[in-house]
Amino acid sequence: MVARMRVLILGGTAWLGGEVARYAVSHGHEVTCLARGESGSVPDGARPVTGDRTRPDAYQPLVDTGWDLVVDVSRQPGQVRSALAALSDRSERWVFVSSGSVYADHSRPGAALDTPLLPAVDGDEATLETYGEGKVACEQACLAARGDDVLLARSGLIVGYGDPSDRFGYWPGRLALAQEEGGPVLVPERTDRPAQFLDVKDLARWLVDAGLDGVTGPVDAYGPRRVLADVLEAAQEVAGFTGQVVSVSDEALVAAGVEEYMGSRSLPLWIADPQWAGFSDRDTTSAERAGVPVRDLADTMRDALAWERELGLGRTGRRAGLDRTDELAVIAAGGS
Repeated sequence: MVARMRVLILGGTAWLGGEVARYAVSHGHEVTCLARGESGSVPDGARPVTGDRTRPDAYQPLVDTGWDLVVDVSRQPGQVRSALAALSDRSERWVFVSSGSVYADHSRPGAALDTPLLPAVDGDEATLETYGEGKVACEQACLAARGDDVLLARSGLIVGYGDPSDRFGYWPGRLALAQEEGGPVLVPERTDRPAQFLDVKDLARWLVDAGLDGVTGPVDAYGPRRVLADVLEAAQEVAGFTGQVVSVSDEALVAAGVEEYMGSRSLPLWIADPQWAGFSDRDTTSAERAGVPVRDLADTMRDALAWERELGLGRTGRRAGLDRTDELAVIAAGGS
């Protein structure tokens, strides 16, 4: 029987934080979530504590408890510093969810933990443009407060059910839509390029288990090194797609104004820029040594498709990916 531990999640109402809380509750732990409550409710079984981490009194309801594990998902250095100042001495284990965006160079496939980091952002707040620099500052705050006694989980692309980014789910969702409505699906001509990701359920499970087991130090919490062809094959199978796939060259995609990897009017997971050749192709040694689990790709793909169906396969204004009409226009202009 697993011992019942006191787990505090600084967050717990958004996507990853919610999955962490849900997993911890499902394994019998006593789970508390500190959040403003603007992203939704905490999972059933978790205790919500409403607090704004920009305020000095945010942690007051938590300081009289001893915590077996704290998991912090913030990207703001000021919030991380204030949490450590208030709670580090009351916490046996500490996990900070960082990001592969802390690295200064993404051009080298197979790069590992020795990759140089970006300079830390100054001050207490990071913008979206200084996201990586902000995570570096958060890591530095953790190390300053706890020395080596902290797990720095540098996550890559997180995928699966509930994904708010629209990236990974684009592929099973688009193939399912085309299967239902007819017509071809656009894919990049080069499908041998890297596509690396980790299911949100695997990451959440590992953050709790590794944290409680005392895993420390930086870890690239990435899934296996795969290529885009692996994603497309699994997506076609899960979507039951039997139609035509049309390959479009890098040059034609660029000429059509299609963005790489993410964002509106993008082709998700497609990376042609050699300066980013290693972004989805990091060494997995640290993840394997730290016991990062990996679900079967088909299971992840089914979850992603279920979420796409809930949102609407034919929806417009995606955060990532092409609207269907736009996709067909790009195919007509440059397909082969």
